[in-house]
Amino acid sequence: MSESVDNRTKTLNFNVGVLGHVDSGKTSLARALSSTASTAAFDKNPQSRERGITLDLGFSSFTVDLPDHLRGSEAKQPYDSLQFTLVDCPGHASLIRTIIGGAQIIDLMMLVVDVVKGVQTQTAECLLIGELTCPRMVVVLNKIDLLPPNKRQGAIEKMTKRMHKTLENTRFKDCPVISVAAKPGGPEAPDTEEPHGVPELIELLKKQTYLPKRDPGGDLLMAVDHCFSIRGQGTVMTGTILQGSLAINDTVEIPALKVTKKVKSVQMFRKPVSGAMQGDRVGVCVTQFDPKLLERGVVCTPGSLRTLYAAVISVRKISYFRGSLSTRAKFHITVGHETVMAKVTFFGLPPLDASNPQTPPSEPCSLDTPFTFDKEYYYQDEYVSGQGEGSSGPDPEQWALLDFERPVTCPSLCLVIGSKLDTDIHANACRLAFQGFLLQGFEDKAYAEASLPRLRIYKTKHKEGQVERVTDDYTLIGRNLFKKETNLQLFVGLKVKLSTGETGIIEGGFGQSGKFKIRIPEGLFPETKQLLSSTSKKKGKGGGKGGNEEEPKTESQPVSIILHFKRYVFDPHKKMVQS
Repeated sequence: MSESVDNRTKTLNFNVGVLGHVDSGKTSLARALSSTASTAAFDKNPQSRERGITLDLGFSSFTVDLPDHLRGSEAKQPYDSLQFTLVDCPGHASLIRTIIGGAQIIDLMMLVVDVVKGVQTQTAECLLIGELTCPRMVVVLNKIDLLPPNKRQGAIEKMTKRMHKTLENTRFKDCPVISVAAKPGGPEAPDTEEPHGVPELIELLKKQTYLPKRDPGGDLLMAVDHCFSIRGQGTVMTGTILQGSLAINDTVEIPALKVTKKVKSVQMFRKPVSGAMQGDRVGVCVTQFDPKLLERGVVCTPGSLRTLYAAVISVRKISYFRGSLSTRAKFHITVGHETVMAKVTFFGLPPLDASNPQTPPSEPCSLDTPFTFDKEYYYQDEYVSGQGEGSSGPDPEQWALLDFERPVTCPSLCLVIGSKLDTDIHANACRLAFQGFLLQGFEDKAYAEASLPRLRIYKTKHKEGQVERVTDDYTLIGRNLFKKETNLQLFVGLKVKLSTGETGIIEGGFGQSGKFKIRIPEGLFPETKQLLSSTSKKKGKGGGKGGNEEEPKTESQPVSIILHFKRYVFDPHKKMVQS
């Protein structure tokens, strides 16, 4: 739990992610909340007035008296004030990074919507990110001062209805909607105009709070958003602890700089503390390094983050994404605190009927089938949707291999989001394509040779040729199954099936033109022999090497030779396998 060590006052920290389309007024709202709150009278807590607003790099915070519903017995530590830390998520690509990076610690989402424009592209994307990462939300309709006074109430009610309609199929169904004017007159207006509706919003936020579950266990991961040095003391990194905890004298690693540093002091709520844990907003002073090298980034327990060249993830398409998800396509992958391009290969559970990949997988799909190297998987040209022709079930379970364009540093089992951020921001289309969790990372630069052969993803192949002629009851010559230049040695020993029902085995090539010899261990059926003798009689005797190519065409039905096999995509020997 976030608390200061000072025994007289204990403060609970509650992180509110402020999201919304560009220009919806997020920053003015954060400023209005902080200044309204910090000028309110705090009888019990006189320091808060001196403290004012702590607007540092997209984080501002304000403190209020603890609401009654948090004073219950649930709290192990009795708190007496509540600090709201507003995590303002700027611009789009960084919005995705910030939110995904801070997903574990955002306790409530505040979605800011311009009341005149309504839901825009980024608003929808923010909603999606919220659904992936956050349990509760409040919608704030901002800029109500732009509505003509006589029509204001009607317009607000209409937009509120519209928001409820938009949210009815999300996890935020029935979430509260409130209207405000954070900066009446717009950004250029003088500050004399009082914001409208902000005290009511603060009351609403207080009602929405709960005791967040925080876990001090596990490796430390802290997102740093600001870095500066204090002469004679060291370098201070401010940020939010995403997981784990830290204490004075701990050694922490800064992976981006490949260095470890010792923690000299920790501050929380502007007071020195001996340690801090998940969800806390802290300043950490470590032994000196150049702060310019780390403006934003992560700090962790030494050795706990891995640098990956590729990864296997679980994958789920985001329903609002209209594009296709094709194997070999490139997506922006946000993982940990980084966004990097990667080439994607989709794969799933083997289909029931190997000759028809459209059939559903052979195991019932529960969404927690663990990924393992011991299983075989089916190569997919694209993501398979459960909403296909004639079916409306959930998407079958599937995975993806990501080949990163440059190595990424991230914790294990973290959330992964794939998007098409190069799509035009003004095109009204969702750019978030799929989401999943990192299941397996490849840390070896030579992973393609060292690790991928263990990944048994296969493609099925289907070839068809014809019987050329019968040599005896147990031997046939076939044609049109292979090209002239094919190395037939690779196929020796593979089973084939005749369209008449017999099973045969490829024994080797026959002549130079791609013809081949088949042995039928059980012998040919009498009716097959009859069929084939009637066709070969009409042909006359073929001679020369591998038979004469210019044989007359027969009118009767030729007998087909069918060859099914599978090939593992990452097998260096390109072996053919039959089940």
